[in-house]
Amino acid sequence: MSGYAKSSSWTSFLKSITSFNGDLSTLTAPPFILSPTSLSEYSQYWGEHPDLFLGPNFITKPGEDGTSVEHLRMLAVVKWFISTLKSQYCSRNESMGTEKKPLNPFLGELFVGKWENKEHPNFGETVLLSEQVSHHPPVTAYSIFNNKNKTSLQGYNQVKASISTASLSVKQFGHALLEYENLGEQYLVTLPPLHIEGMLVASPFVELEGNSYIQSSSGLLCVVEFSGRGYFSGKKNTFKARIFQKASDAADKEKALYTITGQWSGTSTISKGKSKKGEELFYDASKLKAEHLKVKPIENQHELESRRAWKDVADAIKNGDFNQIHEEKTFLENEQRKMRKEEEAQGTKWQRRWFSDEDYSTGIDDAFVRLAASLNLSTKNVPSGTLVGDKEDKKTTSAMHWRFQRKNWDAEKVITA
Repeated sequence: MSGYAKSSSWTSFLKSITSFNGDLSTLTAPPFILSPTSLSEYSQYWGEHPDLFLGPNFITKPGEDGTSVEHLRMLAVVKWFISTLKSQYCSRNESMGTEKKPLNPFLGELFVGKWENKEHPNFGETVLLSEQVSHHPPVTAYSIFNNKNKTSLQGYNQVKASISTASLSVKQFGHALLEYENLGEQYLVTLPPLHIEGMLVASPFVELEGNSYIQSSSGLLCVVEFSGRGYFSGKKNTFKARIFQKASDAADKEKALYTITGQWSGTSTISKGKSKKGEELFYDASKLKAEHLKVKPIENQHELESRRAWKDVADAIKNGDFNQIHEEKTFLENEQRKMRKEEEAQGTKWQRRWFSDEDYSTGIDDAFVRLAASLNLSTKNVPSGTLVGDKEDKKTTSAMHWRFQRKNWDAEKVITA
């Protein structure tokens, strides 16, 4: 495609989204902005640093300076969380030049793999399961678990996009639950909102905004504030994280036990209290190489697995064959529509494979309820870094959350890679 044609197509796309009324995920993007990767694969970014994911298991003694085990584990969890952000939100810029729109997963789409960690025998095998549990609205549920160290992460993600004058705003619904069974500790992680900058110059990139919260069952709370490069000043991908002894302390920043500042895509430093006095290096995203997930060869994958299902579309995107992209994508989407019509005619619903939606209005008492209560957050399904949402979301009354059903996975004995 020539530069003029691409510019013209981009301008047309911008006009279409500014006048669009509805769920932007259903809007057809121009082929040159498409990623060859399905959104269902994004769940793997939670586990690309197995050493950090599993690290808290091996913190069993206070630090030499007297730092408690609980504090050291919380710091380790925060470091793991920060390590997940670069791949999740800016790896496409580095590999493809600009942010690309992922392929919208179809209902029932699966993504499965594992990290073997052969260089670290204490780690064992870590498994990832990802399943598209809803198409309208689009929801991806996932679970990452390591049997040897009895460590697990489960969660789900739904995005809702809206357009403003110069950027695309995205609210993220859902949360993640991290559990270290051997330690008897759980952590609730909420998802930050974000926006896509660079739309007007056809060079989009992701910038996080607002807050994420990490609430520990030990009572410790981390509030992560995201900001970025403004029109006149600032740096991309900036954050400030403060750790408090308990959630009620967060109202007073003077009570911060630790303050961590920097760029989540680069380096960050940590200091005790709220000042920068005595700050030390906390994390350097350029020093730790992501360990990529191992998946089965495409020919051995189930027909619902992402890379097999989207192979022809992905190949066309990589080859820049825009006509082929349209043909292959349309064929797959039409097949899905046909299946939904058949289910409707038969009065049946698609059966989720590894996840179920749990109704928390029935009085369920689990780690999520207790951790949300510590944060004084509602268990209603609302977005954007808190579980209570903003004014426009107050009408939301759903208390349904997607949960991993381990018994279903164990019964299948599926080979991951």
